[in-house]
Amino acid sequence: MKKQILILLAVAFSINAAIAQNRVGELKHIVLFTFKATSTPKEVENVAKTFAALYGKAPQVKKMEWGINMSPEHLDQGFTHCFTLTFNSEKDLAEYQQNPDHKAFQAILKPHMDKVFVVDYFVEPNK
Repeated sequence: MKKQILILLAVAFSINAAIAQNRVGELKHIVLFTFKATSTPKEVENVAKTFAALYGKAPQVKKMEWGINMSPEHLDQGFTHCFTLTFNSEKDLAEYQQNPDHKAFQAILKPHMDKVFVVDYFVEPNK
């Protein structure tokens, strides 16, 4: 019986994963950074502006917003810069990640990034 339940769960998970990979709609790609203490404010600003400049260079990005954390809750765990990119599909997100301009940005980011936190999700409408 346990084996049958495990098989059913595995099948259900596989079906859900296949459906998710083929989803289209508003896909949000949230990226948060912490920077190394050795990076100057000017270097951090250059990283942020270089990332923001990907909008318009990478055609897969439908919308981009970004800002610097200013929450009074102090729950940011050191993450200071937040970028929200909008894509139409997982395919667009995957193509963006291979985009030469995105790869060039990663080279600029790498010497300054301490940590990164990424979340991707399809927007669910309020019902």
